[in-house]
Amino acid sequence: MKSDILKVTIERGADRRDVFEVPAYDNQTVLDVVSWVQQNTDPTLSYRFACRVGMCGSCAMMVNGVPRWTCRTHISKVLDGNAVTIGPLRNLPVIKDLAVDMDPFFDKWVAAEGVHHGGLTRDDPIAPVDQTSPARVEANAGIECINCSVCYAACDTVAGNPDYLGPAALQRAWSLLNDAKDEGRSAILEAVSGSDGCHNCHSMGSCTTYCPNELDPMSAIAGLKRETAKSFFKRGR
Repeated sequence: MKSDILKVTIERGADRRDVFEVPAYDNQTVLDVVSWVQQNTDPTLSYRFACRVGMCGSCAMMVNGVPRWTCRTHISKVLDGNAVTIGPLRNLPVIKDLAVDMDPFFDKWVAAEGVHHGGLTRDDPIAPVDQTSPARVEANAGIECINCSVCYAACDTVAGNPDYLGPAALQRAWSLLNDAKDEGRSAILEAVSGSDGCHNCHSMGSCTTYCPNELDPMSAIAGLKRETAKSFFKRGR
């Protein structure tokens, strides 16, 4: 640390920016800084977190203009001198202070048919899955998504088109499209090929760059583009 005191600016809406002085500690995370402010200076500060170990995804915020999960981001890695600016995630409605409304994010999972389409009952035998098949590898590649919406906040396409399904929903659709147990292939392809679907992606790659779990939504979206194009030309025969 360059200073024993951190200058922490918290963006609390379009017209409010509060500055706090926070003591610096070793191994301090951005979430620790926000928690210190709430516990010691401003008890009205609203934010969201749960597990603190990078599993739940609920603590994501903008840190110096970059979306990050704050529980696993050490403050020493993001300081500009002794200062840092923390704000609510971009591209989502702000409920209060640093807490955003996640409904639009999850609504798009549903819109992208990012839900399992089963065809068996509990009385049927469990369908075998070849874990080494190329399709299974693709399906597995995105299953560690923790719904933090960092990729959604990083996406400039979402910023320009709020109806765009977004990288997380499309990655989920790609996982299910490659899942041998899922029987919703036609529904998925139809959902993601629409005017607000995968073909809106400009392949800028911010989603992949900032994913805290090092997933690759951009490649998943590219896969959807290929499969929807194949489906379109097959129907045209």
